[in-house]
Order: sequence, then C-alpha cells, then structure tokens
Amino acid sequence: MVRLLGLALGVCLVGTSMAQAEGRSRVGYGVVFTNDIIGDGRDRWRSGSVASSRVYAPDWTGAAPATLGEMLELRFNGETIAPEDISKPAPGDRPFAGALSLGLHSHMTRGRMEYALGGDLVVTGPQTGIDDFQGFLHDIVGGDDMSGAVRRNQVGNDFHPTGVIEAGRSFEFGALRLRPFAEARIGVETLVRAGADITIGRLTQGELMVREPVTGHRYRVVREDVPGHAFVLGADIAYVEDSELLPARSGLRVEETRTRVRGGMHWEGRGGGSVFYGVTWLGEEFESQREGQVVGSLQFRLRF
Repeated sequence: MVRLLGLALGVCLVGTSMAQAEGRSRVGYGVVFTNDIIGDGRDRWRSGSVASSRVYAPDWTGAAPATLGEMLELRFNGETIAPEDISKPAPGDRPFAGALSLGLHSHMTRGRMEYALGGDLVVTGPQTGIDDFQGFLHDIVGGDDMSGAVRRNQVGNDFHPTGVIEAGRSFEFGALRLRPFAEARIGVETLVRAGADITIGRLTQGELMVREPVTGHRYRVVREDVPGHAFVLGADIAYVEDSELLPARSGLRVEETRTRVRGGMHWEGRGGGSVFYGVTWLGEEFESQREGQVVGSLQFRLRF
C-alpha cells in the first residue's frame, strides 16, 4: 500500500508538472461522489466511487482549444465494487473489486465537435487497500463485515493501461441542449458506447464538463459563475467486449449490452456556492445479476 501511494504521488507530480509546462495554469477543478446509499439505499455491486479532475490550459475562452494537447486534464478515479452481500454472497454473484486510476487526458473542439482523448493506469486488487477502507467505513457508519472468502476471492492485484476516447456534438434549441456522444474504452473494460445527454437551462453553457465513468453524468470542472439551475437527462447503451472486473476465473458471463439512464439538477447561488445531485439506473452487467440498481451522485462547492 505504501508503494502504491508513493507511485500515485509520483504520477500526480509528474502529470501536474507536464500540465503546467508551456505557460499552462490550472483553469478548473471538479470532484463528484457516487454511492448507492444516496441512490436506492443498498450496498451492492457498483457500490461507491469518486472521480476528480484538474484541468490545465493557457486560458479558458468558453470552449476547449482546437489543438490536441493544449488543454490537459489530470484525472483520478477510485471505485468499490462488491457482491450484493459481502458477508454471505450468493453463488454466481460478482467478486469484490477495488480499483484506483490516474490518467492524463486532452480536450479539444473542432468545428462543432468536442473530443476527449487520453489514458489511465487502473490499479486493482488488495494492493489498493480499498477492501480495508470498506471495512473501516462499515465500522463507522454500520454495515456488514466482509467475509474472509470474499477477501480471498476478490479481483487480484494488477495494473491495467486503459485508453478512452469520446466524441460529442451539442445542438441548441433555446434553453434546451441536446448532445449525442460516442465513447470507446480499451483496457480494464473494453467497450463501445453511444448515447445522448439533454440539458435544460443555461447554467452549464460555456463550461467544461467531464464524464464520470460509472454513471455517465457529466460533472462541472471549468466553471462560469452564473447563478441559476439546470436539469439534465441522459441515457446510453454499450456493447461490452471484456471486463477485468468480471474475470473469467469467476465463472461469470459478461452481459454483452449495458444500459444506463440518468437524471439530475445543477444549482448555483449568487455567492458562488453550488450543488449537483443526480440519480442513475444501471442495468445488469453480468448474466446472473438478478436486477439493475440505482446510485446517486453528488457534487458541491462551498464559498465562505
């Protein structure tokens, strides 16, 4: 665990130094928390995650630059994935998995098309310490203890280089904005995805938003401080080729299609404080998963 933290710190320092080179400065920061406790209230499957982004660029003019590599995003994700019951999992349920990732991505705009392209190093297994952290949280807030069998059978220690590309375009109809998009991932999970997001309200116009990987919600990173609110809706479907989070040794068969449906609201006050809350229905990810689940996502900013 100490080695992993040292590696993470080193990657962060190197990535930040690269991002700040050639006259760049930090133009945005965002973090969003996702958990099923603020969704359907259950502690299972895609149980909890955090996504955080720091964006560096020469300046911000209301849109990403036209040159790839000019605007850089340093991205961190952490996730806990669990069987439905971590003390007595049912036969055929998914194994526990802890995953941490660090990545460097670039955003650009060509014409009306928006692109995000980059790579992450995803670390899995007990080396992340997420199984211990899960137990620590359950000791504090209450919850079942993880059984020894679940610990022993969790997704193992490994490093997964992962590439991600997304392309989207926004169409505006007054206060309504429709943004179809397509995404491809190869690495810890290999899939292609297509969907669309709808925004009603002008709060998020002129801002850079980054897609949270579990739910697909786009969270605010480079902001325009404009009081108001915006409602968001979205849905997508993915064809899944492979998932290291559902390894073959587990005996599970990955669902070839994966569906997400989401909605939420952004709000910002006159003093600069803001909050986003969203809910997402996640469809089944493996054939023996008996139903989908609902998770909640939260982003907030306090100003004093």
